[in-house]
Amino acid sequence: MNNLSYLTKIPLIWVLLSVTLLSACSIAPPENFIPVQVDDVSNAQAWEMQGKLAVRTSKDKFSTNIYWFHTDKKNELTLTTMLGTTVLSLTTLEDEARLEVDGKVYRDRDAQRLLTRVTGWSIPVDALPLWITGQLSDDDELLVQDEQQRPIKLTTQNPPPWEVEFISWQQQSGAELPRLLQLKREDLRLKLQISHWQALSAAHLLPSNQPEERLNEQ
Repeated sequence: MNNLSYLTKIPLIWVLLSVTLLSACSIAPPENFIPVQVDDVSNAQAWEMQGKLAVRTSKDKFSTNIYWFHTDKKNELTLTTMLGTTVLSLTTLEDEARLEVDGKVYRDRDAQRLLTRVTGWSIPVDALPLWITGQLSDDDELLVQDEQQRPIKLTTQNPPPWEVEFISWQQQSGAELPRLLQLKREDLRLKLQISHWQALSAAHLLPSNQPEERLNEQ
C-alpha cells in the first residue's frame, strides 16, 4: 500500500476547515436509529459524528472529512475528500473488521491492525469513540483536568503511547463533549474537529415523549 499517497496529492491545506466546507448533504442516521437528546454522552445508546481530520507525518500531511457511526457492537468510519469522494471506509462488527480503500476490500479480526497493515499509518480506532465523547478507558492515564473535571491531557499505557489533548469543548445533542482534539504518537500528529455529534436511539426503544433532533443539512 502507498500510505494513502493518492490522497496527499490532492492540494489540501494543513488546517481544520470551517463547517461550511462539509460535503453538501449531511449523512442521514442509519436505518432504525432516531436522533435524540441526552444530558450526558454516556447515556447515548449510539451516536454519529461529522467533522474534519487533519493528519501529519514526517512525510505526509492532508485533511479529510470524517464520518463515524458508533454503537456498542458496531463502528462505521468513513473518510472523504473535500469534494465528497470516499477514500477510506472501515467497518467493525463484533470480531470482524472490513476496510475498503483504493477500490479494494481487506478483512481482519482486528481493526487497528488492519488499518495499519493496509494504509501504513495509524488512527486509534479502538480508543477514539471514548475520546470523541470526552471519556477515558481503563488503560488511559489522566495527566491534566480542568476545574469542571474535564480531561485536558491524557496518555495511553501501551507503547508507543498516544498523547491526547482536549483543546476545546461544546454542547451537542444536549450533552457536553470535545470540539477539538489533538493526538500525538511518535512522528504522527492528528487533529480532529467535531462539527456535528448526534446521540441516537434505536427506533423501537424510543420513548413516545422523547424529542427528536437531526443533524443540520448543509
